[in-house]
Amino acid sequence: MNLCGAPIAGRRWNAAYKERIRASRVVPTRVLAEAVARAGAPVLVNASATGWYGDRADVPVDESSPASADYLGKTSLAWESATAPAQESGARVIRLRTGHVLGPGSPLLAKLVPVYKFLLGGRFGDGRQYLPWISLRDWTGAVRSLIEGDVTGPVNLVGPTPATNREFTRAMAAVLHRPAPWIIPGWAARIVAGEAAVELLRGARVKPAVLRSQGYEYRDRTVLDALRWALQA
Repeated sequence: MNLCGAPIAGRRWNAAYKERIRASRVVPTRVLAEAVARAGAPVLVNASATGWYGDRADVPVDESSPASADYLGKTSLAWESATAPAQESGARVIRLRTGHVLGPGSPLLAKLVPVYKFLLGGRFGDGRQYLPWISLRDWTGAVRSLIEGDVTGPVNLVGPTPATNREFTRAMAAVLHRPAPWIIPGWAARIVAGEAAVELLRGARVKPAVLRSQGYEYRDRTVLDALRWALQA
């Protein structure tokens, strides 16, 4: 199992850091895929991301949708393509297109919770952009089921009920018992985060088609359920 990759969020993207994001994913994947091929290992479980889909507005996407032509889409395509040596050797390769993981210790929640507690919570932009999410316990449960099964190829590790940024904001406010009236405009997010603000200002309505076809039973079916569990509220 390979989950390598420098963090996407938390710092500005300059040319050097964008190259680090890409190399920290593609290089270890290629090395491990070649090792899997040489050793004849039967399975490679490799990280990927819902950044594959780019900004799709309200259009639902699933594992059959092509990669976007933006930076994250191209990075995800190179990342997944680096598993080719393992696949060509006959190994079963599972590519985990993961959304935002919500659980105790989640980096996203660690940044947002203090903001909400100081009554500064609010949506980003118009709030209509989708935020692909999954609870940590469903992520681990789904990955275990995939390893024990016979699935191969990409799998969207996202919750069964898509949520917009506006809906996520309302759920955070409800769980923390705080108002979240503010609107953080796109220009302000870009000043703070630079190009990395793309993670906050756009998204895709990602469907977990493969997990549904496999009959995976979610423990957290809505973003509110996931946040209540993650924040123990």
